Amino acid sequence: MTHPATAAVTRLYLARHGATQLSAEDRFAGSVDVELSDEGRAQAAALGTRLNAEQLDAVYASPMSRTRETAALAGSACGLSVEFADGLREIERGGETGAAVLARALAAIRQILDRHASQRVLVVSHKATIRLVLSSLLGFDPRGYRDRLDQAPACLNVLDFRDPVRARLILFNDISHYSSSPPGTHPHLSNWWDPPSPQK
Repeated sequence: MTHPATAAVTRLYLARHGATQLSAEDRFAGSVDVELSDEGRAQAAALGTRLNAEQLDAVYASPMSRTRETAALAGSACGLSVEFADGLREIERGGETGAAVLARALAAIRQILDRHASQRVLVVSHKATIRLVLSSLLGFDPRGYRDRLDQAPACLNVLDFRDPVRARLILFNDISHYSSSPPGTHPHLSNWWDPPSPQK
């Protein structure tokens, strides 16, 4: 549907998948197809409850199981089935550059935006992929995405688009649907963030 209040704007709800056993242990999953933990399923269900009032028009996800399940749980709360976009999958550690991820992920996002102009769409993807996309859309060097941006499990980012290349960030890394306090700074966000080790 076209939403009269934002007829010239396409709203993208960009969410990370819920927690997995690997994310709970701060281990990078990448192309490993891990499933959600019970905590992750609860987070995804809470995301769906939150988005139910937003009158979403479509739900898309990376084809990996943790994003498929997150999108299915959130989408079912909104009465929507999930479509899959391979370009939204996570970076393959050691086998893919950030530039390559960005090229395929932006192409997938732009295709979704073209298909759903003036609508509201949920897209469920992965931590590194989302950070790279946000870096590019907001106009800062994607090489610094690990230093500048974090994404909590099942967090929500909201962007409004006037066209597929002009984006305005409305909400970032929000987890208020399942936590009463904002996510803390992770101790291993990046080497840039971590304090120097004490000299012995």
